[in-house]
Amino acid sequence: MRPSTVLRTALTTLVLAGSWAVTGAGASADASVSPSPGSTAASSSDEAPASAGLLSALQKDLGLTKAQARARLAAEKTAVKVEKKARTAAGSAYGGSWFDQNSGTLTVAVTDAGRDAAVRATGATVHRVRYSAERLDAAKARLDRLSAPAGVASWEVDPMTNRVVVDVVSAHKSDNDVRDFVARARAAGPVTVRETRGTPHTTAAGTVGGDPYYTGNVRCSIGFSVNGGFVTAGHCGQTGASVSGWDGSYIGNFQGSTFPGNDYAWVNVGSGWWTVPVVLGWGTISDQLVRGSNEAPVGASICRSGSTSHWHCGNIQAKNVTVNYSQGAVYSMTQTSVCVEGGDSGGSYISGDQAQGVTSGGSGNCTSGGQSFYQPLNPILSHYGLTLQTSS
Repeated sequence: MRPSTVLRTALTTLVLAGSWAVTGAGASADASVSPSPGSTAASSSDEAPASAGLLSALQKDLGLTKAQARARLAAEKTAVKVEKKARTAAGSAYGGSWFDQNSGTLTVAVTDAGRDAAVRATGATVHRVRYSAERLDAAKARLDRLSAPAGVASWEVDPMTNRVVVDVVSAHKSDNDVRDFVARARAAGPVTVRETRGTPHTTAAGTVGGDPYYTGNVRCSIGFSVNGGFVTAGHCGQTGASVSGWDGSYIGNFQGSTFPGNDYAWVNVGSGWWTVPVVLGWGTISDQLVRGSNEAPVGASICRSGSTSHWHCGNIQAKNVTVNYSQGAVYSMTQTSVCVEGGDSGGSYISGDQAQGVTSGGSGNCTSGGQSFYQPLNPILSHYGLTLQTSS
């Protein structure tokens, strides 16, 4: 067994033991087992997802004290619930929302003062804006139909500035094709331009979230277990491609894969492999149980597990981002301040105990820092008709 998996193995055994107890099967560790939701001996999902390891990781990567980290996780969990109610209360006046790290509350942008009271009643803070989320999304959709040069890194709707933000690589900001794209973007709607250092690239190099797998000479990372397999990044392999695990044994094949446009795929699991609702902590923290896939808001903390750079945390910076890779644009991505490196592709993004998405790519690295993009999980599940495997 490779290093850094002792904790994973112990937790995997716990989850599988729960499955055997429910099914009554006397399976060995080499048997193919697919535990169903609710089959683990884990604690109730009502408990705060704040293990000592997770708190330590947030302290290290976000510069928080233990008390601050615990309070932030609790506040973010509340914000997820408030966001759904606040969006309904705002109706057509909804302009987006984000988690305010300083106040620990959800801020909701609203275009109509007549909706303020209803939104505040949900527990959210109101911020007045000019453009609705519908208007901004429409402007971004017009940009998505444009052909972008390599000097344009990405574009996304930013609720905090109430604009569509176009990220331009600093070294190429004066290129004629970049300037032409920016001019067309500004004509599409409320757009602002921001400079970035690097060009985004996918993170493929050469079933537990964050573990490595191989397709030919390409190494990527497992995202999240689903009933019958796992989800991962589409650029890691084409439909039908054979997949082997960290030990070189055959796992299964890509059952569906899309890239570019989207960056998602799923792999079936068999041949003695099993799936469990776990994300690997790589010894930095204890392995994390997955209890659901409620989407965290902009500003919330988020952590990532990958087979190269292992476990890192940061913040969600933007949603509905279009990333302009050299292979083509990928839409509806989420941007974070978490670093990534080659081989992390497909790996798990998790906020508390809630699965968020799979690693697509990014710029920079985990030595000098950088940013990353992930494909949100729920659209993957919906597209392929998959069910996330959870511990409760």
